[in-house]
Amino acid sequence: MLARTADNLFWLARSMERADFIARTIEATLRLEYLPKTESDKVGEWEGALNAAGAYDSFVEKHGELDEEAAVEYLTFDLANPSSIRNCLENARAAGRAGRTALTAETWTAINDAWLQLKRFETSRGRNRSLDREELMRFLDYVKKASLDFDGSCYRTMLRNDAYWFNRLGIFVERADNTARLLDVKYHLLLPSTETVGGPLDYFQWVAILRAVSAATAYHWVYRDRVKPWLIADLLILKAAMPRSLISCYESIDRALDSLAREDGRSGLAQRQARAMYAKLERSSMTEIFQGGLHEFITEFIEDNARLSTTISEQYLFT
Repeated sequence: MLARTADNLFWLARSMERADFIARTIEATLRLEYLPKTESDKVGEWEGALNAAGAYDSFVEKHGELDEEAAVEYLTFDLANPSSIRNCLENARAAGRAGRTALTAETWTAINDAWLQLKRFETSRGRNRSLDREELMRFLDYVKKASLDFDGSCYRTMLRNDAYWFNRLGIFVERADNTARLLDVKYHLLLPSTETVGGPLDYFQWVAILRAVSAATAYHWVYRDRVKPWLIADLLILKAAMPRSLISCYESIDRALDSLAREDGRSGLAQRQARAMYAKLERSSMTEIFQGGLHEFITEFIEDNARLSTTISEQYLFT
């Protein structure tokens, strides 16, 4: 496979996964708005959403003052935000078209249909007009469905060859980054109950974290207990059965890289780095993570995950 094709498949998958995560983050933040709170609490929730998307600094640089309407617009349709849903879907379509020969007809249709539907939403909203709440929720549902259609078409129709494994790599590297960033933004809510950082912990904020990663039902299946912050952290970091957990993502990354190594007969630094991160997660316990500092653990993980992405690009000559 040409290096540029592998690059396109990797970033196509990352873009679709990022669009899905941002849609889920917006939806979870909107759910919290139905709870009684002060105006400063509302601002703080949107600051958290922008931070989870890695877009807070650029938002402040452009808009200065933070408010809900501007935050939603920046995360959905704003061309100035590289991680807006609109830009993610545009980048995904461009990468899919460039790597079209490596995709099945069903996978390309899923990508192209997502883009066409996006254009319909842009047309219906008109220039300089925000979506009302009903339209916005319909838009977010469409983005989540587009991501599921893409993921399902890849899983059900692509040959298990290098094209498929580069696609899987992109999905799980991005998913690991997204889950870790969500945990990093909310870490003060996830500290054990003996901690006082963050003040009184709100049950509905914990549930919003679970909803953002479609894990509310899974949580009760696994723990059969009321929502507890340290158990949320355990589910999203160390439970291999949870598809969006850090350890599940790295189990999949390790498998994808090993499969690529078998394809070309060579194993390199990317395989060693992924294996080391997976082994570290397997050896970890929540007691050790909290003792060493949850924030520090997550920050190190995000840095290591970004380093692995760079190594993959260098090893497979993306850059």
